[in-house]
Amino acid sequence: MLECVPNVSEGRVDTAIDAIARATGAPLLDVHRDADHNRSVFTIGGGTHTTLTATRRLAAATAAALDLSNHDGVHPRLGALDVVPFVALDVTAGARAAAAARAFATWWSSVYGVPCFFYDDADPYGRDLPSLRREAFVERAPDIGPSKPHPRLGATAVGARQPLVALNCVLDGGEVDDARAIARAVRERGGGLPGVRALGFWLASRGLPQVSMNLVDLEGTGIDDACARVGALAAERGREVREIELVGLLPAAELERCGPAVRATAGLDVTRTIESRLSRI
Repeated sequence: MLECVPNVSEGRVDTAIDAIARATGAPLLDVHRDADHNRSVFTIGGGTHTTLTATRRLAAATAAALDLSNHDGVHPRLGALDVVPFVALDVTAGARAAAAARAFATWWSSVYGVPCFFYDDADPYGRDLPSLRREAFVERAPDIGPSKPHPRLGATAVGARQPLVALNCVLDGGEVDDARAIARAVRERGGGLPGVRALGFWLASRGLPQVSMNLVDLEGTGIDDACARVGALAAERGREVREIELVGLLPAAELERCGPAVRATAGLDVTRTIESRLSRI
């Protein structure tokens, strides 16, 4: 079994998001929309062939629906189809995830002319996604496809990785600088928690700051520890975490590690797990 979690640079136009979801078909497990980020996260799962085929259908629908040239949103992006990670759901699937990522990138770049950059296990050098965003088209050329971004679709980061958890912690007030300072302190690269990547954003629709996190080493830092640290850092600034939002799905093992307080605040239960959604198909 493989999972794929494409991130699409559209979170506001429901007709476009719905068209992409319909095109993906039955392997679509979840859609998360965010208007402030102007981004939607789709979760696809199934056998290797099923997942790869559904991801290609999603990509084709994205190419038909989106134009990055008039895009705006707080989240950084390389392209209309911004990130396409293939996820190994068991210890034997790593090589299949990497092979699926390379097969997808070959198809996407050859059929649609979109340059692709590999990251994590799909990249022979093991480079990660944050470094890719910093270096793409500046210090680093695409791994496959044209040397310049597609005029309408931009470029795509294609990876293979283990499961992660994406979380947004919304503060109860303050400024975007508060969220950015907390993000700097909590992320691993700044000396914070292991396996935590974090950014601070301003949610214009709500007038509140947000700390957005990816937990890429769940054994090192799980949801409870990450949220507790953000809460402590917020308290130092006289703020509280008003809301915890799960982006996409999470592994059942990580749900079992979550305490009741975080479960209640984030609305986590078994229906939000990858395993539960896969069992339906």
